[in-house]
Amino acid sequence: MHAAFFLLLGASLVRFLIRHPGEPRTPWIIAFSVALALLYVLGPVLGPVQGAPGTGRRFTWLGAVVASWVVLVVLAPSFAWCAVPLFYTGLRTLPARASLVLVALLTTLVVAAQLRLAEGFDPNLVLAPPAVAAIATAVFVHTQRQAARQRALIDDLLRTRRELAATERREGTLAERQRLSMEIHDTLAQGLSSQQMLLQAADRTWDSDAEAARRHVRTAADIAARGLAEARRFVHDLAPPQFDGGAGLEDALRALAAPGSATVSVRFHVEGVPVPLPDRVRSALLRIAQGALANVTEHAAATTVALTLSYLGDQVVLDVADDGRGFDPGAAAPSGGARGHGLPAMRARVRQLGGTLTIESVPGEGTVLSASVPLENP
Repeated sequence: MHAAFFLLLGASLVRFLIRHPGEPRTPWIIAFSVALALLYVLGPVLGPVQGAPGTGRRFTWLGAVVASWVVLVVLAPSFAWCAVPLFYTGLRTLPARASLVLVALLTTLVVAAQLRLAEGFDPNLVLAPPAVAAIATAVFVHTQRQAARQRALIDDLLRTRRELAATERREGTLAERQRLSMEIHDTLAQGLSSQQMLLQAADRTWDSDAEAARRHVRTAADIAARGLAEARRFVHDLAPPQFDGGAGLEDALRALAAPGSATVSVRFHVEGVPVPLPDRVRSALLRIAQGALANVTEHAAATTVALTLSYLGDQVVLDVADDGRGFDPGAAAPSGGARGHGLPAMRARVRQLGGTLTIESVPGEGTVLSASVPLENP
């Protein structure tokens, strides 16, 4: 629109100079043309449009532009077609009703100027300017409505994005809480439970069997040291300390089965050809093994546990079998409180890796827990 205004203004001035050379009003025409161009240049400098700060200055500027143009049209009717860009300027600057009034006045002036230029009455000169004004106004109103809808859509998208980001943060917080709760349950909580049992056993045998009591205390101290290492590792959010120094899952599970690491006898066995496992897979399987051994120690009253790690090509399977009292898996759902978090935590770990957790148990006949995790690149 700015370019069209200056083009029409320049064309009108050239037409006047060509058609009316040497007329006395020529200096006035040139002066008002330059003044109108300078005034129009101030519009973008003022910046704000209707409804924004500085609207009063825009009204004053628009009045000066329209007044200069009216003077030019009175002096030289050929300047009348500069009204088309002024239509849009008025529509952008004034409120809706005031802008329509301005468009009507400008159109009337254009019709009068065109009739002055004509040698006789021409219906086209009466109908064409209102038609052009109507089309210009309709295009502007339609564009404004489209822009308003786009702004509303953008606002909705921004609001939705903020809400989605907030939801993702909440879900991330909940997932991290669940992860930490599983980590604490499978390590620190189970370690503290084992220490409590060992220290209670040491207290009962302190007078009758001092050597056994000291052995229980030393085992409890070892468990406390491992728990301290786990706690420090939580702070740094690193892998389990059993994997320090490049140790693999087999080494970590073998350490769990070492004499003195648990209050029951644990046998560890590897089947198949070991392959490198992703960190999250070996960490999850180690936590599952720790949680399962802790459950056996605390609840099963078992004497022997078989820990088996099987590499089956496209998956890795961890089996934990004990000869304890067993239970009914269908009645093992947690009922709240501090207990019953171990099995749900194991299921959650395996589910996050796309695997499955199965439990086979009969009261009085022991329990077999099996965690199967698929490998993407066997």
